[in-house]
Amino acid sequence: MATMVSSSLGAAYGMANNGTSIVAMSDMWPELIMKSIIPVVMAGIITIYGLVAAVPTASSLNDDISLYSSFLQLSAGLSGLAAGFAIIVVGDTSKWGTTQQP
Repeated sequence: MATMVSSSLGAAYGMANNGTSIVAMSDMWPELIMKSIIPVVMAGIITIYGLVAAVPTASSLNDDISLYSSFLQLSAGLSGLAAGFAIIVVGDTSKWGTTQQP
């Protein structure tokens, strides 16, 4: 459960941040909207990866799960959260570069 929630939070934050910067950039350069939508699509893919990772972790849950397995499942979700933050950095940097030199 934490796998899906964490990766979805990271993807949602990545989409929100990159979406607002796309809207801000489209005011000055409307022809660059399609180039700038790539980070939003990448953030959506993280949600799909989180769902793919959540299915095996949910099927392996039982009463006698080890602490090691629990931390592995938690780290799978946190990697999706970290990937969402990385997409924010990459998306903002690419948009700044695109606006400087289209």
